[in-house]
Amino acid sequence: MINSLLGIAIALILGLLVTRLMKLIGLPNVTGYLIVGLVIGPYGLGKLVGVNLFDGLKIISTVALGFIGFSIGVEFKLSHIKEIGKNAIVITFCQALAATLCVDLALLVIHWIAPDVMTTPEAIIMGAIATATAPAATLMVVRQYKAKGVVTGTLLPVVALDDAVGLIVFAISSSIAFSMASGEAITVLSILVWPLLEIICSLAIGAGIGALLSVVPRFFKSRDNRTIATIICVFLSLGVCILFEHMQEKGWIPFALSDLLVCMMAGAMFVNLRKEAPQMMEGTDRWTPVVLMLFFIISGAELDVMMFFEKPIIIICIVAYIIFRCVGKYFGTMLGATVTKSDPNVRKYLGITLFPQAGVAIGMATMCSKKFTGDLAEIGQSIVTITMCAVLIYELVGPVLTKWSLARAGEIAPENLGGRRKKRALADGAVETLPEPSTDTVETVQSADTSSENKD
Repeated sequence: MINSLLGIAIALILGLLVTRLMKLIGLPNVTGYLIVGLVIGPYGLGKLVGVNLFDGLKIISTVALGFIGFSIGVEFKLSHIKEIGKNAIVITFCQALAATLCVDLALLVIHWIAPDVMTTPEAIIMGAIATATAPAATLMVVRQYKAKGVVTGTLLPVVALDDAVGLIVFAISSSIAFSMASGEAITVLSILVWPLLEIICSLAIGAGIGALLSVVPRFFKSRDNRTIATIICVFLSLGVCILFEHMQEKGWIPFALSDLLVCMMAGAMFVNLRKEAPQMMEGTDRWTPVVLMLFFIISGAELDVMMFFEKPIIIICIVAYIIFRCVGKYFGTMLGATVTKSDPNVRKYLGITLFPQAGVAIGMATMCSKKFTGDLAEIGQSIVTITMCAVLIYELVGPVLTKWSLARAGEIAPENLGGRRKKRALADGAVETLPEPSTDTVETVQSADTSSENKD
């Protein structure tokens, strides 16, 4: 207990300090949290001193995953989805599935060349994780540079819908991969029926829990009681998932539930049944940052740097994942935009703005590390390592590429661009260079966007 409390205290102190550093160098806080976890985790300083500060803190990751899923669900108000239109929906499905296909094919080729480095289950799961984007990083750039236009207008609903599509793809892919890795016979039941039942049951149970939460405002009026009710909803969702997992281990049922899907559906049902939902979420958002900070730090601690020395070829897997995910996102977006006859700028630049990846991808990898245990632990560790390294790179270059794309699309006004020389991207692709007064500064809104970043 003392060790766990000490680990929490050290993680929170360093996490708080690193936010100041990230603000100075203009990077998202999640990047700093991952680095902190890597440094003080069991594969960093913890290995040198022989102490794992995060031992016994897995429950925090589980709770954080629940709130990530719930926050995604709250964004799915039916009235808002109707306003989005078919263009964003078609583009979302095209780019998400294209990213999955490209990553799957690339990693399966590596498996064919070096079976010991990349297994088929790992390739399938990494393809599913490739669907996820980073709404917070994208929103940060849009707000910071006050971007407006057709690309921005399409981008925001796409990143909101993308994670929901990704969770469904992940639920199917992880079930198939687990069946293959555990040596179970590959049948229609194992690769189709049980995964679909997992999704259907997850959505149904989540909807029921969300409906129960929607009744609470009738009887509890105070802000504190409503916040408590929201937290109970997430805890209940996670508790039911753990119960199903236990029953699956006992052999009583053939499938478990998806934590993220159950919590996402609970949030979606709740926000569509109660108009007070946004106000209730404000109360929840006041205390979840500490849980989510710990989640990202603990996730960073799971990055096994020794794997690079034991299997240096894994670097090729990471590079392939990063490159082919970007290829899938870009050309999938171009295909969707072409089919829907979207604006030319949407076809050219929207795909690049979808490169950032963070919290939801980390959540998927964390679920894999929980599911693949025992003899399959190496698979889970490999998935975590590839995902964490990719997220670090995406968080470094993703926001920069998003800014560049929006500028090239002409959706960032010259006075809002930073740097010694301002460039305005015109619709026809020409670039006009304008002088910048030395007194011009652009404030970073990253610290003000903490709650949105944590939802990522």
